[in-house]
Amino acid sequence: MRSGRVGGVRADRLLAIILLLQTRGRQTASQLAAEARVSVRTIYRDVVALSAAGIPIYADPTGYRLVAGFRTELTGLTEAEARGLVLAELPDAAAELGLAPTAAAVRLKLSAALPEALRAQAARMRQRLHFDAPGWYADGDRSDHLAAVAEAVWSQHVVDVRYDAWGGVVQRRLEPYGLVLKAGRWYVVASVDAAVRTFRVNQILELTVRPERFERPEEFDLAGFWRAHIAEFRERLYRGEALVRLAPQAIPSLAHLLGRAVAEAAQRGEPGPDGWLVAHIPIESESHAERELLRLGAQVEVLEPASLRQRIARTVAALSALYPGSVPSPDPGHQRHRSADSVAG
Repeated sequence: MRSGRVGGVRADRLLAIILLLQTRGRQTASQLAAEARVSVRTIYRDVVALSAAGIPIYADPTGYRLVAGFRTELTGLTEAEARGLVLAELPDAAAELGLAPTAAAVRLKLSAALPEALRAQAARMRQRLHFDAPGWYADGDRSDHLAAVAEAVWSQHVVDVRYDAWGGVVQRRLEPYGLVLKAGRWYVVASVDAAVRTFRVNQILELTVRPERFERPEEFDLAGFWRAHIAEFRERLYRGEALVRLAPQAIPSLAHLLGRAVAEAAQRGEPGPDGWLVAHIPIESESHAERELLRLGAQVEVLEPASLRQRIARTVAALSALYPGSVPSPDPGHQRHRSADSVAG
């Protein structure tokens, strides 16, 4: 069994050398060794083996190349490479799933299968586009169980997980239907207790792959489920509303700091005589709104609800106590508005 595996690895490497020379032209032994992750000496032996097998590889002082006009049609995908096809242009995601070498082999075979003109166009496109899935302030998920979850998805095996849920650690038996990468975070969509739910992979504390397999419903649409899940999540996310005043300089950063829904709501607000915008914005909860709105500092004033206004006032008072000293006079526009608001109240 071991010798067969070694032979398979070498056969894959020999094919990769041919495809590299076919798609990229002349390559040095060092370049081929770096791509194949082997030593230069191994590349020397591989080239001799390919030449002995009738592959027209020529060497000159600048490297190796194939004779002009030679092409191999040995570009079929293996079963593992077919899995990696969707990740061919997402190397970071492929690496997290343990599929980096497979995805690289897919890219090489796909490139080799293209006519030369299209191959050059694809190469230019690859040089001009790069996909970086994680958000700006996160490097993505780190989970020891991601590769095992992925394998269970491919093989349709039931898994037992110990999961860190909102209410505490729970045990769940999952039938994993698919994986979703959202903003650098991996989610597994799985059937549990006759319902399809979503779980953060990096919140799986322990995982055991069971011997029994499950039948994935043929009609299940992973992309469609995820779209519906996101729509439902956003609908549940904003459970309340706040009336706020926003300084003009706060408007451009709203989408970045507080999200698109808040920015869109602010655009529907009414500008006051002082240029500040009065708008109703959606909020998740008062505690969450307090944390988020404080990010805008003195560029936002909460008018309603009174309980949220009081929460923020208490926090500001506590901050003021931490930083004693002279405090600049409040904005006259603020004073006028607050006085009018008090009279109206």
